[in-house]
Amino acid sequence: MYLAMNRFRVHPGHEAAFEQVWRNRDSQLENVPGFQSFHLLKGPTAEDGTTLYASHTIWADKDAFIDWTKSEHFRIAHKNAGDNKAMYNGPPVFEGFDAVDGA
Repeated sequence: MYLAMNRFRVHPGHEAAFEQVWRNRDSQLENVPGFQSFHLLKGPTAEDGTTLYASHTIWADKDAFIDWTKSEHFRIAHKNAGDNKAMYNGPPVFEGFDAVDGA
């Protein structure tokens, strides 16, 4: 199993718009081999007032994730990613994790 996570810092007042973007996106994930699940998580408000979010996808393995990042599905899902820069306090921060143990 491989977990791919992006952390976002969203400016105050943009939380509802950020969540709406995610609800209405054309993720294409259900069409991708190795994809298992997706979650968008809302975290605490940081000291600078930004709200923290994390998106994460679970994949069969790291190779399935990498294949997705090179696919037409990925290009379609991210074609408008730059349209909402004003709501972010900086770029997303990517973190990838390989499963070590699990139930």
